[in-house]
Amino acid sequence: MKISKWHGLGNDFILTELSKSSSFDIRGAVERLCDRHFGVGADGVVTIRHLSGNAFEMRIYNADGTEPEMCGNATRCVGLYIKRRMLARGDEFELRTKGGIVRPKVLENGTVRVDMGEPRLLRGEIPVAGNPAEQAREVKLRADGRDFTAFCVSMGNPHAVIFVPDIEAVELEKWGPVLECDPQFPKKINVEFVEVRSPGMVRMRVWERGCGITMACGTGSCATAVAGHLSGRTGSCVTVLLDGGELLVEHSAADNHVYMTGPAVEVFRGELVEKI
Repeated sequence: MKISKWHGLGNDFILTELSKSSSFDIRGAVERLCDRHFGVGADGVVTIRHLSGNAFEMRIYNADGTEPEMCGNATRCVGLYIKRRMLARGDEFELRTKGGIVRPKVLENGTVRVDMGEPRLLRGEIPVAGNPAEQAREVKLRADGRDFTAFCVSMGNPHAVIFVPDIEAVELEKWGPVLECDPQFPKKINVEFVEVRSPGMVRMRVWERGCGITMACGTGSCATAVAGHLSGRTGSCVTVLLDGGELLVEHSAADNHVYMTGPAVEVFRGELVEKI
């Protein structure tokens, strides 16, 4: 099986193409492929299938073998992958995911701008326990004897955004796994801790559902921008500072879509010699 290794700000993936007729199921091999000692090593595996024209199917698998609905950093990697391998014409592509359709566009400077669609704010859409028709702006959480308040958003996958005064005081490895599995989240949740540094800049750290601590999360950055904007903490356009670098995220007033711009990097190409 031919693969390539990519990352978006240190959030790394193994990418592989599937033919239109392929019935290959990679899920059983994901944990071994992502193992950083006995496999290739990655936060996840992404499969790409060309449907027609500029439309592709993208499936994402976390390092623990679970399948999330969406991954923002992976969409940038896949967009640049399609462009460089000339799998379709033009610079903008349609990716069909379990969390909806997203549209990456490769810019002239090599970065990728992704139309991530509209944020979902209702408890029933995210999902969060409670009245499904209500927004989940002040969800009370507790971990390690501490109380937190989260602004929950779905960007195709669920996020709990927690604003804090000091990001350096966050014990992410301790609090993250507890909050991910809080019973209020029937499909678990990604957890973002965010320090607002100015109306146009925030510092974010993330615990990703099924992965743990990662250096960056694209959908988490989008959820953070939405939560910051709607709660009045930031403007509609914000630079998100992550462990692995920076993303620019805009929550557009014109169409209520969220636009994420950032890099994607191909690290290497190879072929698996071990049968999976």
